[in-house]
Amino acid sequence: MFAEPGKETKYAHGHDGTVLKSHLWRTVENSAAFFVPYITPAMKILDVGCGPGNITTGLAALVPEGSVTGMDIVEDVLAQAREYASSKGQTNLAFVFGSVFKLDFEDNTFDAVYAHQVLQHLHDPTAALKEMRRVVKPGGIVAVRDMTHFLHYPETHELDRFRQIFWKISDDLGATPGAGSMLQKFAREAGFGVGNITVTASPWCFTAYGDLKWWCEMWADRVLSSDFEKDALATGLTTEAELIQISTAFTDFAENQDGWYTVLNGELVGRK
Repeated sequence: MFAEPGKETKYAHGHDGTVLKSHLWRTVENSAAFFVPYITPAMKILDVGCGPGNITTGLAALVPEGSVTGMDIVEDVLAQAREYASSKGQTNLAFVFGSVFKLDFEDNTFDAVYAHQVLQHLHDPTAALKEMRRVVKPGGIVAVRDMTHFLHYPETHELDRFRQIFWKISDDLGATPGAGSMLQKFAREAGFGVGNITVTASPWCFTAYGDLKWWCEMWADRVLSSDFEKDALATGLTTEAELIQISTAFTDFAENQDGWYTVLNGELVGRK
């Protein structure tokens, strides 16, 4: 997703339609609720790793007297973000290309920096947080949210294998799977004082009476048609036949009346 000067960190899942289906589901309400209490109408916010811009556009609506800048390292996705913002009539925002390891902004530029599901895809989350902290004004905040783990009931062998493969892909790419559980450590290493760190957690919870069918059908497609498939096979941990079994298991799980699938996310607010 992001590039450190001289070194690439590959985004494990790519940006095909099955991946963007997941990203476009995210909103301020379901992905940034922990950040909202800190937002004031005149804030200047940077959204790092903004993807297709739906969260970015939602944040812009909360700062009518301020502005939001969305940043990503994939130009095609930035084009989609601009189109999405335009469709919503939101004008107090801009989208720029850039790396989280070398933000192209002066020190003390923003009131807040937000990053959603970014650190887990990086080989050096601490360095990224240091750079986010650099561009925040004194007294401003860095707010990040990252996945810690997948949980599901009833247990199935295939979905357990999916979880193992997911982690292995990230390990092999030199990323940081489960980064959401390490946010306090990263923040301390990035220079946030202990008294200026607030760590919380919240889930995405998909149930048979909620969004379980959407979540499972999305992953049933994604394990076979996104970069996940190619990267999973490259690990040597799985086969095409097993990925088909995992895809089928997701499809079956979507119909389970007792089905419950949760993504637990860690959340950090660090004040400079």
